[in-house]
This record gives sequence, structure tokens and C-alpha cells, in this order.
Amino acid sequence: MLRGLVLDYAGVLTDPEAADLLDAVDTLRHRGIRTALLSNADGSRGGLARHFDALVFSGEVGIAKPDPRVFRLTAERLGLPATGCVMVDDSRANIDGATAAGMVGVHHTSVPDTLAELSALFPA
Repeated sequence: MLRGLVLDYAGVLTDPEAADLLDAVDTLRHRGIRTALLSNADGSRGGLARHFDALVFSGEVGIAKPDPRVFRLTAERLGLPATGCVMVDDSRANIDGATAAGMVGVHHTSVPDTLAELSALFPA
């Protein structure tokens, strides 16, 4: 059962329509889905921390995407197995790393497409 959602920063949360994605993150979080921000960008916290249960920055943990270990570490910080998490990233290589760790991968190409995939993965 999927109980965790992990999002990339650059390319996903920098999308011009990212506010719609963050609304969905908040809705899922209120439904009990654990959320994390996983980024290779340097400490892009901004006002995003309130949307996430965990913030993982590659520079701080010493492991960068697409290394499967960083995805497993992020799931661990959520208190979940990697197999219970979905990773949203705009990089195909990072999605490959997440799936190698056991996560379900969602390749972000647009906010509407990502929202449709998340609706299917986390039905109401």
C-alpha cells in the first residue's frame, strides 16, 4: 500500500503551476500520506517545509540522486519502506534510481499529468 509521496524540487516544484501540486500534497498529507522533499539542489527550503514531513538534501546527507540509497534514506525518514512510496521527479535517471530502490516512479512532465497520476496512485 502506498503511504508516502516524495517530490523533487527543481523541475517539479519550480514548475509555474506548482501551487496546484502543493495543494494536492497538502490534501494527501491531511489524508495521512507522509510527504518528503528530496532534492539535489542546495537547501531549497523556502516556505516549502510546511508541506512536508521530511526534507532531504543530497548535499547534507552525502548521497545524491539517482543513487538508490538516497531514496531508501528518504523513505526511512518518513518511517516507511521504499516500496510504500511514490517519487515524482522530472529526471528519467532519478526515476530509474527511485524504482531501483523500490519506489513507484512518476516522471513529471506537467502538473496536470502528474496530478492525474497521483490521483490514480492515491485514490480518495
